Amino acid sequence: MAARSQRLGAPAKSPPAEPASAKVAEVDEADPGAPATPAPSTSPLPATADQVGLASWYGGKFHRRRTASGELFDMRALTAAHPTLPFGSLVCVRSTVNGRSVIVRINDRGPHTRSRIIDLSRAAAQELGMIGLGLKPVELFALAEGERDCPVP
Repeated sequence: MAARSQRLGAPAKSPPAEPASAKVAEVDEADPGAPATPAPSTSPLPATADQVGLASWYGGKFHRRRTASGELFDMRALTAAHPTLPFGSLVCVRSTVNGRSVIVRINDRGPHTRSRIIDLSRAAAQELGMIGLGLKPVELFALAEGERDCPVP
């Protein structure tokens, strides 16, 4: 998780501490007098967002224009602009309002204002239910190579 946070430019986050009641001590059967060691946790921790902030979207005005990556912008594709992630990176974008999520591919640079963390294509904005809103609070999860699903909330 810390590697994801560093890729997005946010400070690394340590995972939340597991409550003491969730850990069970294991006793070494070969040496019952040895100190007990905590059992490994088997319950999954909720995913922590790499970035939280406002998303905006862009569409018709930029459709078929060249992006910073060199490809033509297609407002019907699930793409986005991010200031630092490498082109081709996959990012899960989840609305903090309605919980809907979409996976987008980074193919452009932006947003060009400090109040927003990502610019989405019209298709991605539609998946999140933000057409007509302009801005929406979201959380971002950078996906590792081969990942194709958003983390479980």
